[in-house]
Amino acid sequence: MLHFARGSATDALTERDVRAALAQAFAALGDRQRVLAIPPDHTRIHSQAGLLTRITWEHYGDRLADVLPALGTHTPMTPHQIGEMFGNVPLDLFRVHDWRRDVVTLGAVPADFVSTVSEGKLTQPIKAQVNRLLVEGTHDLILSFGQVVPHEVIGMANHNKNIFVGTGGPEAINGSHYLGAVYGMERIMGRVDTPVRRVLNYAAEHFAKHLPIVYGLTVIGQDAGGGLVLRGLFIGDDDECFRLAAALSLQVNFQMLDAPLDKVVVYLDPAEFKSTWLGNKSIYRTRMAIADGGTLIVLAPGLTEFGEDRQIDALIRKYGYVHTPAVLRAVEENDDLRANLSAAAHLMHGTSEGRFNIVYCPGHLTREEIEGVHYGYGDLDAMMRRYDPAHLTDGVNRLADGEEIYFISQPALGLWAYRGRFS
Repeated sequence: MLHFARGSATDALTERDVRAALAQAFAALGDRQRVLAIPPDHTRIHSQAGLLTRITWEHYGDRLADVLPALGTHTPMTPHQIGEMFGNVPLDLFRVHDWRRDVVTLGAVPADFVSTVSEGKLTQPIKAQVNRLLVEGTHDLILSFGQVVPHEVIGMANHNKNIFVGTGGPEAINGSHYLGAVYGMERIMGRVDTPVRRVLNYAAEHFAKHLPIVYGLTVIGQDAGGGLVLRGLFIGDDDECFRLAAALSLQVNFQMLDAPLDKVVVYLDPAEFKSTWLGNKSIYRTRMAIADGGTLIVLAPGLTEFGEDRQIDALIRKYGYVHTPAVLRAVEENDDLRANLSAAAHLMHGTSEGRFNIVYCPGHLTREEIEGVHYGYGDLDAMMRRYDPAHLTDGVNRLADGEEIYFISQPALGLWAYRGRFS
């Protein structure tokens, strides 16, 4: 059932609008005694999920029993990050999702179903796993908050991905990520109906209907000055709120270009991007816009690591961002990578397949580390002087010496492609 739906490419919802929307939804849901909120973590701080969670706490008070950030494989939030994102929501309400140990398996999506939706590219079952708090916490309402935006693994982020991946376990995360990678990232990004989405929908329909989940989905855009604005909010307990949000996101967050770009410069906000695991959105979201032989320059002042998870970081350092056939061979030949298929998927996602050049300009990693994973290295200070984000605008910029670049300040907010490569 859809409890609230509002949004358009020109809407700009205020906090007052959000409060009214949630009040309407909470009234429709009736009395609830034990509530679990599942927002994203600080890497999605712009999603407005922090505000949604705070309003939920103000409404339910001590009936909000738990807040479980959907970390997936990400690093647990610090108290500072929690305060920055969620305001005065009490720290003692927050739980940490341990994706390797703190999960239960609800069931498994059959191998024949996975094979059918992937056109035979993956022929193994994928487990449906969630944090045990969803099953054992005796909640009578689970509120899953987050932003719908084009996504490299599933096509369009959020909805039941927040549950089965954000609070999922190793088999669920590995299986879903690898499925998306072997099917083909460029066949998935910006699509609502994808093999990964079908697998998660199967899991929701067959294994999770007993869970009292209601989704609150946002769509975030940029105004004329480059500021972030809430374009839509959709609240419901079925697929309709997701499809409405996804349709709006494609209007707001997808930039279709008439011609490929020779040089793209992406800035990674250091407060948001400290790893290539996250920062490679600069690659994922722009790859269909970059010309063959073109160059992507990634300004990454906060970059301190490759993987958010220590084991995954070690695998990235070991194998590097090599082309897809090499990753597939490594999976066949090496137990450590075969046991961490989400890392293998990430390696495939993070390569240009030799089609364009990737130059990373890190704040804290060395030239040897960057080149060790097969990226080009750029000196951050020199590149920041030439491509100063403070003096660039999103889109086409012509520098004083005549060089033309395409600048992106918020890679996590969109998807860029040129006609002929996206179909």
